[in-house]
Amino acid sequence: MSVTNTPQTTYSISDLSKEFDITTRSIRFYEDQGLLKPKRRGQTRIYSLKDRVRLKLILRGKRLGFSLAETRRLFELYDADKSSTSQLNTMLALVEEKKSSLQQQMDDIKVVLMELNSAEQQCRLALEDNKTAKA
Repeated sequence: MSVTNTPQTTYSISDLSKEFDITTRSIRFYEDQGLLKPKRRGQTRIYSLKDRVRLKLILRGKRLGFSLAETRRLFELYDADKSSTSQLNTMLALVEEKKSSLQQQMDDIKVVLMELNSAEQQCRLALEDNKTAKA
């Protein structure tokens, strides 16, 4: 008897939870937000391959700083336009926006680091002055 390696087409909430190392509560939250739409068999949620891919995209978007609203918008655009032209254009606009925001944050961090370095240097000089004054 031969065993074939066919890809899994349905998943339980615990399958996805283990695979992506997130809580089942997080998955249910994404479902409540309308980002995942599992089928139901009684009280059991049955997630499709599409739900699995969407969960992967949600988590990737989260790591990249996309809000759930932005992720939902991309999903809606994809569902409406399977050619994904509008989705890709929207994604490009969101990526540019994120890059700009991150660049601003990097610039702000550099300024704060310079200010901290200056404050540190002033404190060290004041400590040295205190040592010499006491000696």
